[in-house]
Amino acid sequence: GWVASDAEDSLDRSLASWEPYLPSLDVWLDVDENDIHYVSHLIPTLDWDGGLLGVRLMLEPRDIEELFKDFKASFIAAQKAINSTSGMSVNTDETKKQKLSLWPRSMRDFLDRKLHKHFKVRAYILDPKKCQDCERGIAQPQALLPESVPIDRGPFDGLFKIDIINAQRGFSDPNIEGSSNKSFGSLSAQLRHYFSQHLDPSELPDASDIKALAAIEDARILFDDQLRNSFKPAIGELEGLNYPGFSDPQISLTSEVKPVECLDHDTAVRFNVLRDDEVTSPLSLPEQYNGLGYQNLISMVFSLIRFRDEWLRVGKVGKRHDNTYSFIEPLHIVLIEEPEAHLHAQAQQVFIKKAYGVLRNHSDLKLKDQFNTQMIVSTHSSHIAHEIDFTCLRYFRRKPSENKKEVPSATVVNLSTTFGEDDETSKFATRYLKTTHCDLFFADAAIVVEGSAERMLIPHFVRHHYPELDKSYISLLEIGGSHAHRLRPLIESLGLLTLVVTDLDAIGENDTSKVVPRRNQRYRTGNDTLKRWVPEETNLDELLDLSDYKKQSEDETVRVAYQCPVNVEHKESEKKKEAIPSTFEDSLVLTNMSLFKDMNNVTGLIKKLSDSLNESTLDKTCQAMFEALKTGKKAEMALQLLYTTDPDELNPPAYIVEGLQWLQKKLDVMGQDFLKPEMRHD
Repeated sequence: GWVASDAEDSLDRSLASWEPYLPSLDVWLDVDENDIHYVSHLIPTLDWDGGLLGVRLMLEPRDIEELFKDFKASFIAAQKAINSTSGMSVNTDETKKQKLSLWPRSMRDFLDRKLHKHFKVRAYILDPKKCQDCERGIAQPQALLPESVPIDRGPFDGLFKIDIINAQRGFSDPNIEGSSNKSFGSLSAQLRHYFSQHLDPSELPDASDIKALAAIEDARILFDDQLRNSFKPAIGELEGLNYPGFSDPQISLTSEVKPVECLDHDTAVRFNVLRDDEVTSPLSLPEQYNGLGYQNLISMVFSLIRFRDEWLRVGKVGKRHDNTYSFIEPLHIVLIEEPEAHLHAQAQQVFIKKAYGVLRNHSDLKLKDQFNTQMIVSTHSSHIAHEIDFTCLRYFRRKPSENKKEVPSATVVNLSTTFGEDDETSKFATRYLKTTHCDLFFADAAIVVEGSAERMLIPHFVRHHYPELDKSYISLLEIGGSHAHRLRPLIESLGLLTLVVTDLDAIGENDTSKVVPRRNQRYRTGNDTLKRWVPEETNLDELLDLSDYKKQSEDETVRVAYQCPVNVEHKESEKKKEAIPSTFEDSLVLTNMSLFKDMNNVTGLIKKLSDSLNESTLDKTCQAMFEALKTGKKAEMALQLLYTTDPDELNPPAYIVEGLQWLQKKLDVMGQDFLKPEMRHD
């Protein structure tokens, strides 16, 4: 529209028309009364009495009129150039197949090259009264008023200092040709920088530097004497040419010793292999020959030390003129990207436990509460997540776009508010995740099971019957008993695709004793997952006839799989009869009856279940299995099956098949960058 002949008069070129498409970031500060002097330029109104202050950072056009003119001129020039070739003999077979296009083809193409020229980040003050909490991880930003004007200075100058440790820290293998060992990530480079900023005795010396400066001067004088003696023959030859003459300047050699240059070489830092003693001579290696993991760990820790001391103006850096009259920022923000690189699990845990302590290891930070530190770590490591308090975790949930023109995005889930006021559920979930693992945060999907037999055999079924599902990163969580519903707030907050494998747990109409499930007996389920989460149904008959669609949550990200009726052949009748299993184990037997009948030399629970198949009626068979499972060792049974049975012969129960097929279908959809219309669920 910008290049149309009448666009200059009709097109809306106001900032408001651009605002829905401009990237922005809202920053909210919680300010105490004692810190008002830091934020005086951010106070929105005279009646503000402390609390929240908001600033929106927006990447927007510097001058929309100038952008309009530049884009239109460039676009028209490109079109004229294309049109001018229409009469030229350049129509080869190749050019006929494709239409010639020149930059800029569109506004997007134009901004790819001219973004920095026409755009800049501006800051706007927000209204604290309109601040809203996120809803299911999605921000609720307020609209800017039409009369809003940008702040004429940096909104956060003097408020906080930001330091970053990037994932690419520049370590290299010294044996690889062309690798550079001069990276700033190396300890020697960091020590050199730290020395020049904080310790160099030649800069702003004080009484503590006199001894070092005297030693440097003595070394310089001694070296100058040696230098003159070494060059004396060469200079003598010059004098043989009658130069320098009587009126010519005398040649003099002098050196300059700079302490920081003493550290500017590849072997400035060495690691002792053997302890120095009277018997063995010192043996050490340059730092690049140390393991990449230890290089990474040492480098990151020293970076934290350097960040802290630069923030607090430790040593010489605090004496420089540009820092003498400046305030120390009240907040220090340190961003660490994927610290797990090259580190084994134990080293990852050591780093994350000690890192914040290093940033706070200074007397001013221990005694004064006006200086605060925030450390933000991005990670893909379950070992690091395991060491962090649950309330400190933030989860980035991927959100596919609605169409091909939109970019897939992510929402941030604050896990500190996941469980609300439910302290018992919160304690269970956090303690469970701490005692097991935190793979849940990094998985494509989760399978929650109740017992050890399911935990051992379901991966077996996935591996041998669902090869496509086996390629996905699936976290298998074992919850003892029917406690899966306690993880509901966490799973729903994460938006994680989850299959919950649970049991019917049939109980009588008026008591809580478990019974063999049968139809039309007014039986109920005692399973809290089925009663409170999905499908929120208590009646056993309703559960047995429930459709697949109703076995999943409203947003179709969670599905339950529980025992369903199966038709089996039994010797009491030539026709198949319906049997209703009550657990994973008897479902497995009823699905693989011929396999269990033919088992020889088996013991324990497998033998009892196998013998139950020889009962005279199917009802007696189900009752015998029910009694055997009350005291049987289910984990031992699963291990025996894995050891004695051909993987291709052992078939999963029908309800497990349905659940795994659902999971596979959902993962196929998740693998797409955008959702087709029939896949959207608002």
